Amino acid sequence: MRHTPPKLKAALCALALLATTALPMAAAPAVAGPAPTISAEAAAAAKPAPTSGFSTQTLKTLNIQLEYQKTGYWCGPAATRIALSAKTSNLPSQQQLANELPTDEDGTDWIGQVTRVLNNRLNTGYYETKEMPNDPPTQAQRDLLWHDIVYDIDRGWALVANIVAPANNHPPGYPNYTIWHYFTVIGYDSSDSTVLIADPAGFNPNATYWLTFNQLATLVPPKGYSA
Repeated sequence: MRHTPPKLKAALCALALLATTALPMAAAPAVAGPAPTISAEAAAAAKPAPTSGFSTQTLKTLNIQLEYQKTGYWCGPAATRIALSAKTSNLPSQQQLANELPTDEDGTDWIGQVTRVLNNRLNTGYYETKEMPNDPPTQAQRDLLWHDIVYDIDRGWALVANIVAPANNHPPGYPNYTIWHYFTVIGYDSSDSTVLIADPAGFNPNATYWLTFNQLATLVPPKGYSA
């Protein structure tokens, strides 16, 4: 069956910034204190997003067309459209996708609706719905998520994630309250376990931005993703 994952472990990257002070001549060496650090999440948020379709030995991103959601509740249609754009230039409107999902003023109910529309639009059975009901996720769920990201991006398929972001666990730029949302995963960098997000909400001043894999894995539960 597709998507049998190897046992992968996500690694976090933190940057340490060492403060240095000039010493006067003949002064005794200063005793080094603890180095101030920035969080892995902050380091990821500050990491420049590459151009679409950029790849190295450890990093790969997809060519996509990003269109911001046209209403406050069309994140599902907009994220689905972004994922479709990795595979086709014949793109439906957000209104068409909202009708097909279907999406109303309460949003898109379930990630399985996205999976169905992606498969129908691309005439494939490739996409599967992956539930992540455990919060925090189990190691097996984390392993599967990372495997799916690498497997799909390597083959040119974008992923759509349904997330719940409380105020204490936000992607960069989000307002200070709980956000229920859909966005699209369009790249990864295995050198520091980060993932590239195309976010139709426009909360962040950048259309795409990096998250640590660890943060993404905490944002998806108790929802799921299409991969």
